[in-house]
Amino acid sequence: MGNRSAPVTADPALLRTLASAGLPATGRYLPKGSWVSRAWVGDEYVVRLSNGQFPDAYRHDAAVVGLLTGSEVPHARHLAHGDGPDGPWSVTRRLPGRSLHETWPTADSPTRQAIIESLGAALRALHRVPVPAGLLPPWLAGALAGRPRASFHPPVLSAALQPVEDARRLPGHDARLLADVTDWIRERLPLFAADEAVLVHGDLHGSNVIVGRGHVTGLIDFAEASAQPADVELDTILRWCAKAREYPPVPGGQGLDETTLKEVPGWLRGAYPELFERERLRDRLLFYDMQRELALYAHHPRPDVREATRDRITRVLCGHNHLDGLVW
Repeated sequence: MGNRSAPVTADPALLRTLASAGLPATGRYLPKGSWVSRAWVGDEYVVRLSNGQFPDAYRHDAAVVGLLTGSEVPHARHLAHGDGPDGPWSVTRRLPGRSLHETWPTADSPTRQAIIESLGAALRALHRVPVPAGLLPPWLAGALAGRPRASFHPPVLSAALQPVEDARRLPGHDARLLADVTDWIRERLPLFAADEAVLVHGDLHGSNVIVGRGHVTGLIDFAEASAQPADVELDTILRWCAKAREYPPVPGGQGLDETTLKEVPGWLRGAYPELFERERLRDRLLFYDMQRELALYAHHPRPDVREATRDRITRVLCGHNHLDGLVW
């Protein structure tokens, strides 16, 4: 990716998408990559083209943004989405500022704290938005119904044992490990019996938070948003804090240095203490981590990745994971 915006006429796919959205083919746009889409950032609009890995993701994103209307959640206004010759597309208003990933390295400590405190306020507002019961991304709902699925997805409490059953269908699976995991999950499901489902973003890390002038100007990319317990949000946030190098904005890119994020959990707790006040929070976070690892173990196409996941599942069974080094 270059550091200069390209004329809109330079990319035919961008031209076609702007035409589909009924927008003028004028101005300059900065091309940006991501893990599952191409994007162009203009002075007024952000245009995205999906690679199709997550069907109906933009439709879900638009529906969730619609739920935010009239709320105090900072977010980008949705303008249009659809399917075209280049694939699924979406256009939103551009938010002021840059991504948290881009902003963080040059921000001083007081600015970083102010950013995280405003993130806490944004999350509290998000979790107060009325949410339809059982809200799930279409691609994830389809996966849970047995259609081909991504090997990585956020935890879904209503289907906590399904990835175990999926893993049992794999040749060479570890039957004893899966039996232990089944018992472990069943023992901990009562932790969530009294939970209220709220609207959670589900994928909050440095690339999905926009920052301007020392505060959060918007949360973006609601493709994984769902109705889940509020502390599901901490699963990704704390994983990002502990393993930020694994969260580059583009494949092959460079993630943030984890040592620069060590204060983030404490700052976030100070701004949004209710998010951390669940009884047996550590056990709940281990449960969410287990769900993500099981999804990888059951569905990743590479045997070496599945084997590495197996080792992490064993650690979670013993009460250990990436949270061990975090202080909040």
